Amino acid sequence: MAEGANRTTGSHLTLSIWHPDCWTLEVTEHANGGLFGHGVYPVGGKVKGRFTVYADSDESLEALTAAIEESRHTDTVWRLDESYDFGSRLPTPGNATQSVVVEYDEGTSINDALVSNGFIPDKAVWIHDGREYWTVVIDEDREQIKARLEDVRETMDAEIDIQHIVSDNRESGGVLRQDILSERQRDVFELARERGYYEWPREVSATDLAEELGVSKATVLEHLRKAESRLFAALP
Repeated sequence: MAEGANRTTGSHLTLSIWHPDCWTLEVTEHANGGLFGHGVYPVGGKVKGRFTVYADSDESLEALTAAIEESRHTDTVWRLDESYDFGSRLPTPGNATQSVVVEYDEGTSINDALVSNGFIPDKAVWIHDGREYWTVVIDEDREQIKARLEDVRETMDAEIDIQHIVSDNRESGGVLRQDILSERQRDVFELARERGYYEWPREVSATDLAEELGVSKATVLEHLRKAESRLFAALP
């Protein structure tokens, strides 16, 4: 770290988001596939974003890509030649993929509302079943996080749920210190993290975790919900 630089602590969040007039949400709501968003860039009142479209079959992939092209909220769609992919493409859940660059109205993108409130994207955005899943980092305390999320909600008329949150505050013992979670909550939460439950896309389901722990799926979900609520409340 450079001399004189300020050391800050922050948080990593996974957000589940819905907002109106969004082509990514509309085309994936009932699709047999989804999207990964790799970044959007403003260009004269519009934005251009690169996306990976994925599906389980070529037919489903073509249907989803065509829906993007036909959406009333997209202006242009450029299908990239996959032969020029130099191995940088992320693993996807589907068997068929297509990279596209999409131009659309800047006002329908939630990216600027998040970034301007300090939520910095940390991974590709996963979009499926009519929801966007953002992994972001922010160097604010709990009250500021709540206030800034509320500003995004109001600005974009958005529904935003916090699915996962981890604090970088190591000096206070981290988010899994003994006095925050019960022993059982901590065990379930740690197992979920280790098995990839909080990765996007998920590497394990709540049913899988329940089978490994020898409990019901409902019990696992209850432990995780309580753990996540306590962890968020414990942020500085």
